[in-house]
Amino acid sequence: MECMVGLRSDRIVVVTGASRGAGKGIALALGATGAKVYVTGRTKCEGDAPLPGTVFATAEEITRRGGVGVPVVLDHSDDTQVEAFFTRLREEHGRLDILVNNALAVPDALTMKGPFWEKPLSLLDLFDVGMRSSYVSSYYAAPLLVANGEGLVVNTSSFGGTCYMHGPAYGAGKAAVDKMAHDMAVDFRPFGVAVVSIWMGLLKTERTLAAFAANPGAYDGLAATAESPDFTGRVIDALARDPGLMNRTGQVLVGAEIAQELGVTDIEGQQPPSHRPFLGSPPVYSDAVID
Repeated sequence: MECMVGLRSDRIVVVTGASRGAGKGIALALGATGAKVYVTGRTKCEGDAPLPGTVFATAEEITRRGGVGVPVVLDHSDDTQVEAFFTRLREEHGRLDILVNNALAVPDALTMKGPFWEKPLSLLDLFDVGMRSSYVSSYYAAPLLVANGEGLVVNTSSFGGTCYMHGPAYGAGKAAVDKMAHDMAVDFRPFGVAVVSIWMGLLKTERTLAAFAANPGAYDGLAATAESPDFTGRVIDALARDPGLMNRTGQVLVGAEIAQELGVTDIEGQQPPSHRPFLGSPPVYSDAVID
């Protein structure tokens, strides 16, 4: 069965963790296709978080770009709030076309140097909002995707799923959402719903740009090849439109490589490079299925 979710003119999309960063960029890119995009996050007002961005600002920009942005103030560490949101979505639409699991707790100590035992246990927060929240959102979204008869679930991830990146907590969290995509794909396949994990490159997020500004010249080489936050959203849109989407279900994909294959460029027309040569390849999982 081929999944043609991208051909709908009235796509219903959920992007979690979209106040800023990758989630915001993905939501904006998908909104620009005319989709109705529900953006979730905890930030209601500027100043509530150290970095700029709110769910309301993201939703407003989606609408300005030609879509329909719907802000949803939601704490993804609270399962009750997540369930209530997807109940609302069922009542309003009865279906869902694309779910992007992007919400991630980013502890302040994530990039702290040193071995893991010298870092605070707060790094485990990304197991809750990140690994666990992706499972919970997919759990409550599943009946809507199944009711749709087609669809796409994307877990945003990174090369940290297989290489050492920020230590074992971050690596375990990314490896988990990658494997989760593979296993969920087995359950979703009979219903025409595809699930993939996308490895993003370095993104020009608010956090990254602040680091660039604080260290002039130190990151010039990295900055030149960094992806815009919108780039992954463009890749997701192209995947959803790809008639062969179901052939990719269950896979961990490098966003830059899929972009080249499907003719996707970044916002200024550039083609971001894949970091596979020096960060490694995505995992290849067994085809065995044991119920």
